[in-house]
Amino acid sequence: MADSSPAADPAELLSTAVGTWTLDQAATTIELHTKAMWGLAKVTGHFTAVEGSAVVGSDGSVSGTLVIDAASVNTGTAKRDEHLRTKDFFEVETYPTFVYAVSAVKPAADGTLAVSGTFTVHGQTRPLELLATATLSQPDRATVTASADIDRTQWGLNWTKMGARVLNHVIVTAVFTK
Repeated sequence: MADSSPAADPAELLSTAVGTWTLDQAATTIELHTKAMWGLAKVTGHFTAVEGSAVVGSDGSVSGTLVIDAASVNTGTAKRDEHLRTKDFFEVETYPTFVYAVSAVKPAADGTLAVSGTFTVHGQTRPLELLATATLSQPDRATVTASADIDRTQWGLNWTKMGARVLNHVIVTAVFTK
């Protein structure tokens, strides 16, 4: 997480976060973790956020978007990154971004936030539920950390060779300012 503040009570946090928020692209991180070569090789990739925003209503409603540059994938191996940008995977010339659209956020029993939304990848939109934590390090600065295990075949990304995994773990730490 970008700051060390403890996570607030989710219901209290939503009530104090009312307003319009804008993504701080430079402070936001997006990580992808997967395995290749029959699970023997761990692969970590990073992406760049293009834009994002959120609106927290006084009634507790939440909506927002996070737009990710698909071509920004960086696993530290140029040849693999180029392959990820092709038709076998992200097809970035046709589908240059991934978009997560938040439709609702509710406090969960375990002190986290249950985030409902849709994820658009490779021209296909599917529901994607996340569990998140949030902190307000200042009244006008919030950090939201969410993670999910994503089966990429649900979005038509079916390429696999030498034991490449189709299940990917994604961690997003998004920083927003008012």
